[in-house]
Amino acid sequence: MLVCFCVGLLLSIPAHAFDQQDGAEPTGERKAWTTFRFGFSAYKSGRKDEAFKAYSDAAKDGHIGARWKLAKMYAAGDGVEENDFEAFQILRGIVKEGAEQGSRDSSFVADALVSIGAYVQRGIAGSPVKADPARARDIYWQAAANFKDADAQFELGKMFLSGEGGAVDPRQAGRWFNLSASKGHAGSQAMLGKMMFDAGKTVEGLGLMTAALHNAEEGDRGWIRAMQEEAFAVSSEADRRTGISYGDSLARN
Repeated sequence: MLVCFCVGLLLSIPAHAFDQQDGAEPTGERKAWTTFRFGFSAYKSGRKDEAFKAYSDAAKDGHIGARWKLAKMYAAGDGVEENDFEAFQILRGIVKEGAEQGSRDSSFVADALVSIGAYVQRGIAGSPVKADPARARDIYWQAAANFKDADAQFELGKMFLSGEGGAVDPRQAGRWFNLSASKGHAGSQAMLGKMMFDAGKTVEGLGLMTAALHNAEEGDRGWIRAMQEEAFAVSSEADRRTGISYGDSLARN
């Protein structure tokens, strides 16, 4: 079944803001993939101007991965001038097009939804995209429920826990953190561990926070380490040792 998500969540943004020139009609999947692979090779070699040109050409030929890469380059200012609104428009096109459930393209649609959710959550300065946490929560829900995306489940869990964009619901927060943590998402492991620790499940909570620190990427280690150290500081030596052992076993699995 083709998954083409309704973009009604974004209808309050003027339609003309999303006008895009898609370029030429697709000229064949094989050509698009060849061009995309060249772009990927150029990017890995640091030739980002060549990569951007190749991704642009592959995108015009219908390659969804190339469109996704262009959006990421615009969002990060990576080899091209940073332009969040341009990234947003490309991502919106990916979501509108959709993908077959379980296909190789479905991950691009899921990631595009998560990125759109983040943009809508905070807004894009100087553009029609205004901060709307309630709408962002709905967008994350689409990616979390329909694509089982771990990042979306993490973001949704945080919003339910804090009440951003809607009601506070710790039970829903725990549910989404648990689903995401089961996929090895370090942020969700840490948040779920903190919830368990606060609920009196000391060893389980310490273990999850320890596993999260093992699994975290560099950008997340700071806040996860601070959370873990705060919990360790008020725990007994026996619980700390047991929690570390449990966390190490979780990280190995």
